[in-house]
Amino acid sequence: MSHIVVVGAGQAGQQICATLRDKGFDGRLTLIGAEPHPPYQRPPLSKGYLLGEMARERLFLKPEAWYADHGIDLRLGTPATDIDPDARTLRLGDEVVHWDQLAIATGLDARTVSADAGGDLDGVFTVRNLADVDRMEAPLKAARNVVVVGGGYIGLEAAAVARKLGAEVTVVEAGQRILGRVASVETAGVMRDLHARNGVTIREDARLDRLVGEGRVTAAHLESGEELPADVVIVGIGLVPRCEIAAMAGLDCDGGVVVDACGRTSAPDIWAAGDCALFPYRGSLTRLESVQNAIDMGQAVARNMLGTEEPYSPLPWFWSDQYDVKLQIAGLNTGYDRVVMRGAGQVPVSLWYFCGDELRAVDSIGDGRAYMVGKRLLESGARVTPEEVADPDTDLKALLKR
Repeated sequence: MSHIVVVGAGQAGQQICATLRDKGFDGRLTLIGAEPHPPYQRPPLSKGYLLGEMARERLFLKPEAWYADHGIDLRLGTPATDIDPDARTLRLGDEVVHWDQLAIATGLDARTVSADAGGDLDGVFTVRNLADVDRMEAPLKAARNVVVVGGGYIGLEAAAVARKLGAEVTVVEAGQRILGRVASVETAGVMRDLHARNGVTIREDARLDRLVGEGRVTAAHLESGEELPADVVIVGIGLVPRCEIAAMAGLDCDGGVVVDACGRTSAPDIWAAGDCALFPYRGSLTRLESVQNAIDMGQAVARNMLGTEEPYSPLPWFWSDQYDVKLQIAGLNTGYDRVVMRGAGQVPVSLWYFCGDELRAVDSIGDGRAYMVGKRLLESGARVTPEEVADPDTDLKALLKR
């Protein structure tokens, strides 16, 4: 009987298993996770769960009994090691596991502040897994002063939660602006204003020197010499793909596990999907960090493991909840030469990214209608010009009917 092993019990790993069963795979199926929990949603960790508005049980993608009911051997709490592509084995603790096909869906790790710079002090947290947030919950609710290191989505979401819990919050961003790697100047400006209106202080072009305290953090020192008081420090300085197990097995890795358009790695019968996978997109290798990518790529890779030759060609989408505002993104805002703003620069507003007359992406901030229209235009490939979008008299919904 054929045995498929999936390494990584996150969104992508769970989706691979679910799709394999949905598509009729009736062989042995093993899902391996390093954490002690069954697969769960990560986005709520820095939103509703951190606020205490979402029960733990609602995080889990499926009840634990679902895996047994679907013949999935769920192995939790022990990381897989030592993949041998030739012998088709891996190690799970002291056990050697044989496989016929293997999928790697190991996800991401959070970047941290080094111990030399105070990153090991009590009161310093990342927001990557369930254990991180469980450790943070009580200190964050009691904190008077919170410093967030990093002005990306995770940092800004955490800042919004800390502010709603009543803390004084300062975001320290080393780059020239918040959201520097992931959003336009215009979108960053709207989000900066949103946080300012909610009482968050944002320091851009401000670099952390070190965190200080006697056992527990009490302040963040910036390279400028400024000292910021801190009862809690939340570190959101980016994520790195977990490629070690793939690299040690000799698979091609380059800031992600390199795969072809169908999700195959450089070794026969080994596949990769989700946040850790680097795949062809628009003529270059791309890695996406999103629920959409984990789900869609997990489904595509599972189908391809069963013999379908289906190139993965996604329409990326993403969302971020901050305060009572939802930022929604469709497409990738790369290679654009013009940004059209609909709205007056305050919520609700939408940003439309064009390369010539080709729509590349849409950011909507508190404007779900614009997001819906933009996403459908991108999905259909319908032509729309920057001038049409820029015209305030244009009925966006009418663009879908042409």
